[in-house]
Amino acid sequence: MSEGQLGAVKIDRDRLWRDLHRTCEWGKGERWGEGPTDIGMSRLTLSDADKQARDWFVEMTKSLGCDVKVDAMGDMSGNIFAVRPGKNGGPPTYAGSHMDTQPTGGRYDGILGVHAGIEALKTMNDLNIETEYDTGVINWTNEEGARFPISMVSSGVWAGAYTLEKAHNLVEVGGGKATQKSELERIGYLGTLEASYKANPIGAHFELHIEQGPILESSGGKIGAVEGAQAFKWFIITVKGRDCHTGTTDFQNRSDAMLTAAKLILHSHNKATEFGCLASTGILTLRPGSTNTVPGWVQFSLDIRSKEDFVVSKLEEALKRDFELIASGEEVGNINAQGTKGRGCTVEWQFDTDSPATKFHEDCIKCVEDSARDMLGTNAGSQVQRMTSGAGHDSVYTSRHAPTSMIFVPCREGISHNPAEYCSPEDCGNGAQTLLGAILRYDRLRAEKEHS
Repeated sequence: MSEGQLGAVKIDRDRLWRDLHRTCEWGKGERWGEGPTDIGMSRLTLSDADKQARDWFVEMTKSLGCDVKVDAMGDMSGNIFAVRPGKNGGPPTYAGSHMDTQPTGGRYDGILGVHAGIEALKTMNDLNIETEYDTGVINWTNEEGARFPISMVSSGVWAGAYTLEKAHNLVEVGGGKATQKSELERIGYLGTLEASYKANPIGAHFELHIEQGPILESSGGKIGAVEGAQAFKWFIITVKGRDCHTGTTDFQNRSDAMLTAAKLILHSHNKATEFGCLASTGILTLRPGSTNTVPGWVQFSLDIRSKEDFVVSKLEEALKRDFELIASGEEVGNINAQGTKGRGCTVEWQFDTDSPATKFHEDCIKCVEDSARDMLGTNAGSQVQRMTSGAGHDSVYTSRHAPTSMIFVPCREGISHNPAEYCSPEDCGNGAQTLLGAILRYDRLRAEKEHS
């Protein structure tokens, strides 16, 4: 297709909006406003609501002439590959994302990306567009990691980062006994296709996603052409002290694990600020959990992130050194400058996850930029911006074995993982239009390279 022909291909924005909110009837969450769609989502992966959504996905993509393949990580809100045939076959150019949500999530995180991919296929059918290579849509399983505690686990299995056994044996959080495999079997979506980039290769992967941050909105940007994703490491930190009575033990004789953990968390924030990166704690548990007992055991999560791998490693090294000193009562960064020195605590680090910085493929990034600028026309300017993703996405894993990029669109106030998450009809449409244009441009580029 010529540039002029590409510019004439337009998605149906109203249809995209209707379809997206229609499927959000399955797994409704908290209401946050007065409008008919001002309702969040609670569609945990492999739940009954998720089965309804994946059934819709399979039925819809089959009606569009797609060949639907289910791998051993499961279908729809999981690894379902819907393929629209092209002239030459070959590994498909996919639009991929996910339809599972956080327990108190919104309607756009992941869900928009899947629907935009389906809308791209519908538009190609409407206009009788025949691509050079196969195209399609992927819905990855358990991207959120909210029910089974590894995020992006199924794209990770496809990429070889996790074994199928590890993914299948994940047990649901909250005390339940269900595993990913048992739930895939229960809802009828345990596939037989090998979950592997070798058995099921991808030609290219484009992912539309809300930004989940405030940069585009605050700068007047409309489209983010994503160059890659931040590096991050996750740890579980255990602080051990000694339980004691709050009324009969003075400060000097306490080994207060909670007070120490608070200091360590504050120091991680201060040190990350110094290094120009991020550190966060999202989970904290303690024992024994009594008002009049000083806790002797505390465990908390530590998430550290930067655009560069070496900065993450540098921060990790500094925090491991400083945490031990702070816990023993030594002065580091004014953390122990005030208050009363106690008997000290010990600190143990448990490694959880390592996700190196990801660099996406320049050809894919350029296809996103060209598509966005074509859509926005003479007003494009700074409305199209190159960006780095602060969050992990399935595209992080696909990029290990296939050309990949992402498309960001603004979300109101940067809010995500929240019922009030919102992306306007205009921005949803802009993202889907850019996605379709990027897919078609990459299809043309593949053909040019093949025949050059």
